[in-house]
Amino acid sequence: QAEEELKEACARQALQLQEMGRRERLLRADAGRAKEQLESFKTQVMRVCSPAAAGVAGKAVTEQQVIEKVRQISDENQQSHEREKCLQEELSSRLSKEKEASASVEVFKKSLWELQ
Repeated sequence: QAEEELKEACARQALQLQEMGRRERLLRADAGRAKEQLESFKTQVMRVCSPAAAGVAGKAVTEQQVIEKVRQISDENQQSHEREKCLQEELSSRLSKEKEASASVEVFKKSLWELQ
């Protein structure tokens, strides 16, 4: 009976090992697909960000290149927002001065009309 139990335990162990092997193969396949998707994504990002740099001479785009390009675009975007804010402030200031000038012209016109 002990020998039979040992055989059953060995059979269960063998099945568990087979299942673990199957799972490992699935995980490796999933990891391979994920790596391919990452490479494709990096290439797409670089193609959008910098068409000339994407896949230069068939070389793979590195993660560092993608990070640097995204950082560069982010910096440019922030500078653009800051420039827009400055232009808005300048526009607001000019509109305020224009309103003051218009008011002065109206006062001047009124004074001229009264003098006539």
